Amino acid sequence: MEIKIRQSKARPIKTERTGTRRSGRRTDALSKERIVEAAIDILDAEGENALTFRALAAHLSTGSGAIYWHVADKNELLTAATDAIIGGVLTGLASDATPDQAIRAFALGLFDAIDAHPWVGTHLFREPWQAAMLEIFEAIGGRLQALGVPEEALFNAGSALVNYILGVAGQNAANARLQPQGTDRSAVLGAIAASWTERDPARYPFVHHLATKLRDHDDREQFLAGIDLILAGIGAIKGADEPRP
Repeated sequence: MEIKIRQSKARPIKTERTGTRRSGRRTDALSKERIVEAAIDILDAEGENALTFRALAAHLSTGSGAIYWHVADKNELLTAATDAIIGGVLTGLASDATPDQAIRAFALGLFDAIDAHPWVGTHLFREPWQAAMLEIFEAIGGRLQALGVPEEALFNAGSALVNYILGVAGQNAANARLQPQGTDRSAVLGAIAASWTERDPARYPFVHHLATKLRDHDDREQFLAGIDLILAGIGAIKGADEPRP
């Protein structure tokens, strides 16, 4: 079920002060697009907790009532901001790419978008039925169909890709925000790797192997390697389904 962003042009609005609804003339000086752009600025700079209608009004040099003409509440605002970010990723896809190239490009675009806007991943997981999630599933699923993935495998293949993309992107963004700005990434990863190698190598042989790779690995390259592994598995399913000569 698609959850569309509600429009406020032809309905009464809720006032911040009284919580009641009233009618009136729409404020033309302020657009929903400007409100969403301002919300993204606040979310990127200070996080979701900082996004209030009071802060938004101050950012836009207007009153809260003017914002309520366009947006009903904070959840609708987060949804609109998320739609804008995901829409930007979709717009940036090359139209002449092969299906597997398009999946890789879209996956990396989402990874980078969530890294730059970590609140996007949080909101997507909070409401997995929202329109932005449907756009993500459609972008992935349409390319899987173009690859010729068997009908009975589409649900699992699409879910595996979407869950991997959002899960890894969200975790990567969260990890980055755990460290103070300006932290040396290699130093942090080196310290983690050193702590891993303190474990008994007889009990944790694979952890010791991971420690040798951890400090200098590239997050985006590792992410894309995971996408390639999933696509290879999907290709194997497709190959097994094709009739043998």
